[in-house]
Amino acid sequence: MSPDRPGAAGLAEAAAVVAPLVREVADFPSPGVVFKDITPVLADAQAFAAAVGWLAAAAPGPFDTVVAIEARGFILGAPVAYHLGAGLVPVRKLGKLPAATVTQGYTLEYGDAVLEMHADALAAGDRVLVVDDVIATGGTAQATLQLVHRAGAEVGGVVALLEVPGLGGRERLAGYGLQVLIPAR
Repeated sequence: MSPDRPGAAGLAEAAAVVAPLVREVADFPSPGVVFKDITPVLADAQAFAAAVGWLAAAAPGPFDTVVAIEARGFILGAPVAYHLGAGLVPVRKLGKLPAATVTQGYTLEYGDAVLEMHADALAAGDRVLVVDDVIATGGTAQATLQLVHRAGAEVGGVVALLEVPGLGGRERLAGYGLQVLIPAR
């Protein structure tokens, strides 16, 4: 397998290994939501390697920094950053970072929330790859993009493991070169 190829063949190979392991959990975290559980992907060494390899190759680099979105985005973003030779910046839920932060509110499919990033995490002109696990409404990724822009950094791409159909996430992220290993069907 060559998960490091971002082309159609690399996508098909990586998706074939990863997709069967994504578990759907009904009514989590609230009634009516179908949660995409990627923990079986993470537990399988071949699938995890395929996912990370593909995510690292999917967006045109080079990148100074990978910005990973809490919480499962951290799990994917850290090895992607290592693979790319880039730094890692976590974007967290409100109240989780110890130093001065910038915040951004957003709406997701089951409520409202706030994300934060350390105020000094990015420098003006940094080229950033945003990594998340799932694109649903796109609200979390969009809030992260706003934080990156406010820091004066440049978004070079957005990558995710999978997307949920019918929630408008892809449309909300138009113009950012969104690449998804398992697209909405």
